[in-house]
Amino acid sequence: MDFAVPADLQAYLDELDAFIEAEIKPLELADDNIRFFDHRREHSRTDWDNQGLPRHEWEQLLRAATRKADAAGHWRFSAPKKYGGKDGSNLWMAVIREHFAAKARPAHDLQNEHSIVGNFPFVEMFEQFATSEEQKREFILGGFEGTRRTAFGLTEPDHGSDATHMETRAVRETRDGVEGWLINGRKMWITGMHVATHCAAFCRTSGADGNAKGITCLLVPTGTEGMTVDEYMWTFNMPTDHPRMTFKDVWVPDSARLGPEGGGLSIAQSFVHQNRIRQAASSLGAAVYCIEESVRYARTRKPFGEALAKNQAIQFPLVELATQAEMLRLLIRKTAWDMDNMPHKEIERNLSDKVSMCNYWANRLCCEAADRAMQVHGGIGYSRHKPFEHIYRHHRRYRITEGAEEIQMRKVAAYLFGYLGAARDTGKDLNGGLGAGSGQPAVRWMPPSV
Repeated sequence: MDFAVPADLQAYLDELDAFIEAEIKPLELADDNIRFFDHRREHSRTDWDNQGLPRHEWEQLLRAATRKADAAGHWRFSAPKKYGGKDGSNLWMAVIREHFAAKARPAHDLQNEHSIVGNFPFVEMFEQFATSEEQKREFILGGFEGTRRTAFGLTEPDHGSDATHMETRAVRETRDGVEGWLINGRKMWITGMHVATHCAAFCRTSGADGNAKGITCLLVPTGTEGMTVDEYMWTFNMPTDHPRMTFKDVWVPDSARLGPEGGGLSIAQSFVHQNRIRQAASSLGAAVYCIEESVRYARTRKPFGEALAKNQAIQFPLVELATQAEMLRLLIRKTAWDMDNMPHKEIERNLSDKVSMCNYWANRLCCEAADRAMQVHGGIGYSRHKPFEHIYRHHRRYRITEGAEEIQMRKVAAYLFGYLGAARDTGKDLNGGLGAGSGQPAVRWMPPSV
């Protein structure tokens, strides 16, 4: 086994660093753009008088960074070559995202590293589940060209983690000789709707509440009669782009369907796996930044004439965090490597538990590291003149979104005890040892959650 970062990957990290210094940093320094990244960042990014949405100038700056990155061949790195990408692997993406977050450069901070090297779970989703080549080209190429932006409409006001009990319904209805679907229901936390051209609305089309089968994904164009954004929810970390929405007698043709009828939950799972492993790597990088900055500060800060670093009360918490970061890095990279070495549709059955382990632990570690960094730095750490409060507020969301940590732990337990995954049919764990059934057939149980 070789745990070294491959030479070609290290060379690419160096290339990215050089690109950022040459092309992105000047954007940060132009005019007063630094206001989006210094202590004024939350106010400068947020249009408080327009529902708390991102300010136009802020999003313009991100698009400018994206255009430069795309022109340099970096933005589409993770996309297939046939769409202008580089077939970037999950392993490389994990290393890149940790690298970016650990440096905490202002012009592509934790919230926006995607503007340099894009994360495109929608690409793989359409690649795997598009109902036609035309639909695939429309949404993948349109996504890169900016003519198509798809929001992910899974969560509901009364059904967050438990997607199988969603109340949004779609029934077949033919209009003017065209087969289609009539949608009624509500959605919530649909990120990016303020700029989306379509909402991928997940609806129950058959089956009983709680069943994994019977959920269908329908691509609803923005502006369709009956689809309304009711309110943008203000959050711990602003600006917001997460609305509460209503679907009232919304009709779309069957050509708007993504994937097979009743198979929408598999599409949702496809979306989250890539997001979870890459976001885990970003949380790890942010945690590493907090740890390293705390060590640096503790060595130079000298209250009562002695360096803070001499105090075990300072040392020991940072030792524990550093130890966890080292172990987590190995798990993230091993899991990303495993993802690269199996068919995409097999990840849910064979590797979803490891993805969940990486994600929930990385997000928790990041919050703990940011909290410790604030404590080590004292008053200045609590202020917005250091990035720790921003890191905490931004990453605290990930302990809830992308699957709350309790849901992810529940999934790990289901795989561990043989209720789901490869151990389900054998009664053995994934390492060949005895599982929940001690050699007996595993319990046939499906948790009612994503």
